[in-house]
Amino acid sequence: MRKIKYEPQKIENKWQKIWAKSKAHKTGKGPRQDKFYCLDMFPYPSGEGLHVGHMRGYTYSDVIARKKKMEGKCVLHPMGWDAFGLPAENYALKTGIHPAKTTAKNIKVIKNQLQAVGYMYDWQREFATTDPGYYRWTQWLFLQLFKKGLAYRKKSPVNWCTSCQASLANEEVKEGKCERCGAEVIKRDLNQWFFKLTDYADRLLEDSARLDWPEKVKIMQENWIGRSYGTEFRMRLYLFDGRRLEDPATGKELDLRVFTTRIDTMFGITYVVLAPEHPLVDHLTSSKQKKQVAAYVAKSGQLSERERTSEERVKTGVFTGSYAENPADGKRVPVWIADYVLADYATGAIMAVPAHDQRDYEFAQKYGLEIIEAIKSEDGSSSVTSKAFGEDGILINSEQFNGLTSARAREEITEWLEEKGTGHGTKQYKLRDWLISRQRYWGAPIPIIHCPKCGQVPVPEKDLPVLLPKVKIAESFVNTRCPKCKGPAKRETDTISQWVCSSWYFCRFADPKNNKEIFDRELVKFWLPVDLYIGGIEHAILHLLYARFFTKFMFDIGLIEFQEPFIKLFNQGMVYYKGAKMSKSKGNVVQPDEFFTKYGADTMRVYELFMGPAEQDVEWSDQGVVGVFRFLNKVWELTIGGPTSNSLNLERLRHKTIKKVTEDIENFRFNTAVSCLMEYVNKLLEARPPIVSNECIETLLLLLAPMAPHIAEELWQKTGHKQSIFNQKWPEFKPDLVIDERIQMVIQINGKVRDKMEVDRDISQLEAEKLARGSKKIQKYIKGKKIKKIIFVP
Repeated sequence: MRKIKYEPQKIENKWQKIWAKSKAHKTGKGPRQDKFYCLDMFPYPSGEGLHVGHMRGYTYSDVIARKKKMEGKCVLHPMGWDAFGLPAENYALKTGIHPAKTTAKNIKVIKNQLQAVGYMYDWQREFATTDPGYYRWTQWLFLQLFKKGLAYRKKSPVNWCTSCQASLANEEVKEGKCERCGAEVIKRDLNQWFFKLTDYADRLLEDSARLDWPEKVKIMQENWIGRSYGTEFRMRLYLFDGRRLEDPATGKELDLRVFTTRIDTMFGITYVVLAPEHPLVDHLTSSKQKKQVAAYVAKSGQLSERERTSEERVKTGVFTGSYAENPADGKRVPVWIADYVLADYATGAIMAVPAHDQRDYEFAQKYGLEIIEAIKSEDGSSSVTSKAFGEDGILINSEQFNGLTSARAREEITEWLEEKGTGHGTKQYKLRDWLISRQRYWGAPIPIIHCPKCGQVPVPEKDLPVLLPKVKIAESFVNTRCPKCKGPAKRETDTISQWVCSSWYFCRFADPKNNKEIFDRELVKFWLPVDLYIGGIEHAILHLLYARFFTKFMFDIGLIEFQEPFIKLFNQGMVYYKGAKMSKSKGNVVQPDEFFTKYGADTMRVYELFMGPAEQDVEWSDQGVVGVFRFLNKVWELTIGGPTSNSLNLERLRHKTIKKVTEDIENFRFNTAVSCLMEYVNKLLEARPPIVSNECIETLLLLLAPMAPHIAEELWQKTGHKQSIFNQKWPEFKPDLVIDERIQMVIQINGKVRDKMEVDRDISQLEAEKLARGSKKIQKYIKGKKIKKIIFVP
């Protein structure tokens, strides 16, 4: 009989055509309790295509989606493209090719790659954020935010990428550099559009406790939001000649607002610091100090936020020439400017207590400023000599509050300031409103018209989408008519950040072709929220935070009935090769296309699962790939060889394997699930002939199907089955057959393991003692000694 060879390329091509023709991956229908929405993070269609590192998370989601389908679930597993943004535009500037063309080309390349792996995506639901039929509704959501006062425009110091020549949200700046290109980020004043993300800060914090998400992601979001409780108080301001500072426009006296979490140290204030961008800087600067202050402010504007706040950097500053009055004791202290204070955190001003804050201490030492202790440690041993004492303690030099603990003093001083009308308890956040406008071409136009008479006028909903012009500078696009007064007006030329486009896409997949409304609410009610979301942890404070914000907003306006977008989140680890993260610039990329030619897509899929724990970073190994290919060849040989008979031992092995693989997939232990199947195949091969049953072979193929769908389908057909293996029921195990008849008995003496032996599961204490005493290893420990106590655990 001629041996049939395993040829993955022929098999995979064959089944991909069959699945496409039969629409095997089309989303099914069923009762809501059986729905399962499995989603991958929206990929960006870069010109480089996908490498095997990208495929790791997609393989995980596909295994789970296919298993859920075999368990009878109604599965939604879609795919689309996050196609707006800087990379496409930068590439267009280099090549002279319009980003619409390069994006379409890149989408085609990556889609072909994903189809070649055999992923179970419902391509009938595919869309890109660059489709006018999609960004029409992104613009519509912008207008809803605008109506609710949650979208606004203001002149503000923003993060400016010196390379991309565009503003960036705080979340897009990584260690002072552009998250996209790695160039230095500086501050620049521009008119920008923002979403009031801060209005949702408390809900974003408090609701995270209920999420089935990795703890690390929740902590990252909590730290980014950075809620802190403290006291805000006012300080009177005095010019160098002793006059109160007044607003030149109104003549009203101006005060300085300060926020602190350490109001217990208030009597130790010896100076005040403003951020260089603080609006009162010009008013407070004396004529004598103007030149120095102007030079310092200009220099600060060239520094990144990371540089300004670095712990290692020597603190610098400049005196304004003016003073602020401490409301606690009436003392006037100098007002300085220093770039380690940021304008967009709290009030942009801090009270400086050098005795109890190391940063303030170093600044005071450098400029010869006074240091006054307001706290002593509880044992009285602390002193401020070489560094600040920053811990809680007992108040001193604090008038009527002397002797109080820091905790008690924070309460009493805050109450005292409230009674005086100069302060109050409050909370502050590190989180800032979301900067969403971009000074780039390749993005969804912001649907606002600027009218000299009417101001900012929203584009009427009936006129959406505002189509992106085919060229960057289009006078016909900019010049328009005001929807209110019909007079001449100009369109907003900033575009919407690509992060906005991907903040609600998961809802659109429920109803992707709807031209009448953003989505059918009943369809979204059926499918959403997403049951499982898989992607990288690098999006913890970008996409994942923004998606939560949009979901809560859509809930608030009655579009949806849930407040969190993703029930369960899983972050896969990265894939490294030759000691570094896969990257084209590093020359260590493994391309899937080349890989398929040699080993086939199923080998790649199984190896992605087998490399290591799913949540950990792993190293790609060419040798490991070969091992997986050998395993699939064994599966082929075992199945083609055909079954014979059966035995109870193999039946127990079969049910244990079902239990192990099922539980491992459910718990994202894909590597041990593959390992279990490898062991199962080896034991079946050892048993042949003549005791491998038909049930053993069928179980193998059913368990392998989500991991290696092509070979499973082919072998299922070759063993006489007419229907697809994915229309079969996921195998179940019998509890009584996964219990071992033989167990390992551990024998301890004085708490230390001295021997192990295999025994019958239902062994009696008498039999166990007899075996233990008869062990040569045990005899040397008990010889000539009296056994005082025997403990037997059945």
